[in-house]
Amino acid sequence: METIQLGFPPLTTAVFIGLALAALLLDMVTHQDDKPITLANASIWSIFWIAISLAFAGFLYFQHGSEVASLFVTGYTLEKVLSIDNLFVFMAIFAWFKVPDNLRHRVLYWGIIGAIVFRGIFVAIGTGLLAFGPWVEIVFALIVAWTAVMMLKGGEEDTDEDYSQHIAYRFAKKLFPVWPKLYGHNFFVKRDKLETEVQKSENKGMSLPVKGALFATPLFLCLVVVEVSDILFAFDSVPAVIAVSREPLIVYSAMLFAILGLRTLYFVLEALKRYLVHLEKSVIVLLFFISAKLTLNATDHLFHHGISIQPNTSLLIVLTVLTIGILASVLFPEREDTQAVNQ
Repeated sequence: METIQLGFPPLTTAVFIGLALAALLLDMVTHQDDKPITLANASIWSIFWIAISLAFAGFLYFQHGSEVASLFVTGYTLEKVLSIDNLFVFMAIFAWFKVPDNLRHRVLYWGIIGAIVFRGIFVAIGTGLLAFGPWVEIVFALIVAWTAVMMLKGGEEDTDEDYSQHIAYRFAKKLFPVWPKLYGHNFFVKRDKLETEVQKSENKGMSLPVKGALFATPLFLCLVVVEVSDILFAFDSVPAVIAVSREPLIVYSAMLFAILGLRTLYFVLEALKRYLVHLEKSVIVLLFFISAKLTLNATDHLFHHGISIQPNTSLLIVLTVLTIGILASVLFPEREDTQAVNQ
């Protein structure tokens, strides 16, 4: 584990908060309508978010040196890569709920807001737990390794899932009565509006429960499932980024800037997923690498063997494994008949 002491320097903290808030505001203002996001548009925005993140990395370089900047970029890249598998799950969730293309970015926006909040909580807890000693790092290493093993096994299984049995779905249905059809882009609909809806011919046979002034739509149920799924994903991504540095500001800023670009990255991956067939293998390799790094950090504290992986080395390994996964997907694509069998 890196021993650099950054803390929360006022200027760096202010720049981070200011840049993050400005980025969120810009994203909110520029994506207010319900139009589908094209691949070209999503690609341009993805490049923009990467540029914003590299700008903050450049600020860290000039303000705190190359080591801090390297730790940030490594953590950012890890969170970005690990989020790819999460986005593939989101695609399956959207397909199950039959969410139209023009409404998916709305669910992703609010899902990302929730991810930013919960990542902050998990980072505070995770970095705080490290104060209890190297055994916490060993626990983190086991969590990350277990995730990699589950991903390996998952590749051999049917990925279809009935999300009506998801814990978040069932909990949301207990909290609110549900209107079974989409109602524009609304997450909730008032009873008086639905009383008009049930009188329409296409809704013949449908009725409203006796109680309930506010009804959840399938879009809200989808959002809840996406949010809880992301929280579960955080149990492996947070320890992975903490393996890079135990400094909360580095960890959280790396994760936040990676998360900010996920909404547009989703639409890029949705268009290119059939071509990135080996990218998940890169994610699995990186998870095993992070598990090994955490184990080395812990055992060095316990037994003082002196073996460690430097920040620049970690960054090089992460970028190399990611590049190999992308190149392998280009050079050795799966055949169409194989994809049809898998589907």
